[in-house]
Amino acid sequence: MRDTVIKDKGTQKHVEAFVSKLRRRQVVGSHATAIETVLLLRQVISTARFNTLDQLVTIVKAAGRQIIEAQPKEHSIGNIVRKVLRLIREEFNAAATAAGATSSPTSTPPARATQLPPPTPASAVVPPSSSLSNFVLLGHPRSNQSLAVEQASQGHPRQGSGHGEHSEEFKAMSVKPALIDAIKDVIDELETVYDGVAKNARDHIHADEIILTIGKSRTVEAFLKSAAHYRKFTVIVAETAPSFSGRDMAQSLSASGISTVLVPDSCVYALMSRVNKVILGAHAVLANGGVFAISGSLIAAAAARAHATPVVICTGQYKFTPLWNLYHEYAAVDFGDPAQVLAAKDSEGIDMDKVDIVNPYYDYVKPELVDVLITNEGDHPPSYVYRVVKEAYDEEDSDL
Repeated sequence: MRDTVIKDKGTQKHVEAFVSKLRRRQVVGSHATAIETVLLLRQVISTARFNTLDQLVTIVKAAGRQIIEAQPKEHSIGNIVRKVLRLIREEFNAAATAAGATSSPTSTPPARATQLPPPTPASAVVPPSSSLSNFVLLGHPRSNQSLAVEQASQGHPRQGSGHGEHSEEFKAMSVKPALIDAIKDVIDELETVYDGVAKNARDHIHADEIILTIGKSRTVEAFLKSAAHYRKFTVIVAETAPSFSGRDMAQSLSASGISTVLVPDSCVYALMSRVNKVILGAHAVLANGGVFAISGSLIAAAAARAHATPVVICTGQYKFTPLWNLYHEYAAVDFGDPAQVLAAKDSEGIDMDKVDIVNPYYDYVKPELVDVLITNEGDHPPSYVYRVVKEAYDEEDSDL
């Protein structure tokens, strides 16, 4: 399958190299994998030879499946593949519409048929308005004049069979520049996603508020730093053990002049009564409005619900996935090294055969625990995510 679909050997080598990086966890995170995926798909399309829309879709899907199978828990990979497939269909439809508008005459002069040579007996049997199928059914050969009548009725000259095949290929290949430009727009969107989410931060954070966040999210970090230009507020950052990424987050916010308090994860519930808003990042947003977020987010969201504190998710819209039932699958959540939770030196005297040590990277936060999702394309309630997903991807690409 791989050898027959992706013809260019150099492109296939790039696909395999990216697959190897994903399996070795050399490329990690929704944003990094999304950027690498769209760059790779741009190369696949630029080197592909195709005559029809279906051929190009098959090539892109083949490359997308290889990438997704390498790291199925990076849901942004599948989202980018679906987005590119939708762009392909849109560009082909636009090209077909433009070609139809160019080939169809604005007005059909009634005297056009009179410019043809006098009808032969064969053509006289079938008037110009007759279709080719009816003409064949009558048992007459397709004379040159009947062909000319058909050409006139269609409003455009007919190419020879051999030249028509090359013309069809040329029309399909002519979509490639417009498609590359459309993919460039996707790349620009991904590169500016943090600024897009943070542009309306001052409308969501007010003066003297106390904000709680978990771990380090580049989207949340940009959001808080943008709001700090207009408001003074305090941020409580949970350490997020065992990765302790919250320490890096607290240091970064403090360096930007934001009042920051670093606390252990066990203090989240005790401090929630003082918190005005919980702001979390997201690894993936499911079609039902549920969110995969960094481990510890579920505890924070549940504590916020108990204290009637709003929970805000800051995320790029490219993380919205049409999948919705992943939280039923145990393998849907990625896991880290168990030694980070319980090192070997600390396990003396413990029967490890009877202990399962779990170190999940992400929690699943149910949609009823989320109040609003702030994206680079606007704000959405969890109940509206399915609509955004339906508008962003084609239904036939839901299962790649």
